Amino acid sequence: MQSKVGFWLLTMVLLNTAPLAQAQQVKKVARLGYSAGTSPGENNEEAFRQGLRELGYVEGRNIVIEWRFAQGKPDQVPKNSAELVRLKVDVIVTGGAADTRAAKEATTTIPIVMTNESDPVGTGLVASLARPGGNITGLASLSAELRGKLLELLKETLPRLSHVVALYGPGTQSSAVKETEVVARSLGLKLQSQVVKELDDLNRAFEAISKARTGPLIVVGGLFATAQRKPIVQFAAKSRLPAIYYRREFVEDGGLMSYDANRNDLARRAAVFVDKILKGAKPADLPVEQPTKFEMIINLKAAKQIGLTIPPNVLVRADKVIK
Repeated sequence: MQSKVGFWLLTMVLLNTAPLAQAQQVKKVARLGYSAGTSPGENNEEAFRQGLRELGYVEGRNIVIEWRFAQGKPDQVPKNSAELVRLKVDVIVTGGAADTRAAKEATTTIPIVMTNESDPVGTGLVASLARPGGNITGLASLSAELRGKLLELLKETLPRLSHVVALYGPGTQSSAVKETEVVARSLGLKLQSQVVKELDDLNRAFEAISKARTGPLIVVGGLFATAQRKPIVQFAAKSRLPAIYYRREFVEDGGLMSYDANRNDLARRAAVFVDKILKGAKPADLPVEQPTKFEMIINLKAAKQIGLTIPPNVLVRADKVIK
């Protein structure tokens, strides 16, 4: 009799505690915000998703992502950040420099993970790469060093090169212009800078470049330039100007060549930061990382269109050649 009573008591205890055990096993579904100034498909979102999947996160199962794209409209960037803050997401992932700055202005408490910031220390986003402080960490793209590499590649492609025109978008810091000028001088190049402040200035910049006839074109970073890449590429082709760009999308749209950090790799690695933060790490204690992979793209169709032969020593180093 006692054994039967004991059996039923044990059964009742197990039945009553089972829901509690199941509830303890249920994990909170993480909610991310992803803010990009570009359009969908232009900011390596699939690589970011892949990074999450590799860490065991599946959208709709244990993670939800609120995607926000400004589609090249600078005024929309801060609105997207503000909306993600109102949604009280657990982490905000930013696709570019403008997105990171907008997110910083929108919140000082929600962790922010950068996927592509050229100079986070110089712009005041973090205190240092080793100890970011605050609520921001992630990946820096080393754009200052990349600008130097763009000029080096342009000179290797055109050994007799003496003059270069640099086209900058709105919001370009004067330090970035000066750094590019320093590198140009070290390579024996004379640099003419054209800083575009708004859309109407782009055509005026084109006219100034055409009248000056000083030489090839280097197009450096910025949301504006990325959004306006098709008219920029078309201008270079029409003017028969050799041009080098800071993103592969320019070359895929008909530009001559590009050199950049591998943005797919940066986006994939951003998922690691998200994972650490969701597991309790503080952004202030997570060192900002730098690119480890780079890529050069060359468009031989564009070269043929302007009558340019790419030297074999440059062509052989390309990660992708468009024929």
